[in-house]
Amino acid sequence: MKRLFTIDMKDYNPEWPHSTRPSARGIIELNGKLALIHNEKYDYYMFPGGGIEEGESHEEALIREVKEEAGLTVIPESIRAYGSALRLSSSRRFENTIFEQENFYYTCQVQDKIEVQQLDSYETEEGYSLVLVSLEEALQKNRYDNHGEENGTVWIERETRVIEVLLEKNK
Repeated sequence: MKRLFTIDMKDYNPEWPHSTRPSARGIIELNGKLALIHNEKYDYYMFPGGGIEEGESHEEALIREVKEEAGLTVIPESIRAYGSALRLSSSRRFENTIFEQENFYYTCQVQDKIEVQQLDSYETEEGYSLVLVSLEEALQKNRYDNHGEENGTVWIERETRVIEVLLEKNK
């Protein structure tokens, strides 16, 4: 899969060991708009998806995560690789460790029915909800709105850059 970009925080010693956490994320168009997750607490949009569990394929993780976060059922035959975004930073979980997260983005189609989300507790606390917005609306919110200083902005930056890549390809 083609790498779209890398976000390197350069806040680590390059000799430290790596901790990896790959994820799969869906680029889903419905009625001419993007199906995104709105994080109410920090007021930004993100692509539905999340961590790939051990023994799980990228496609399986995508299907599971989109169902949990968005209540949407991915049509497996529609899944197409789009590109990846790599993040490198010091780990907040393990001391003296580099956190490496490759986020794999896939375009896909979903069934018409929207089901109830199955959110983790932190996702519920942050107010995850499915929204349909234009690329321009998503870019405006993510790039220019205030998301709160306590929020680590690297996730917002990653999602915003993917939105910018999509906008550039649509020109």
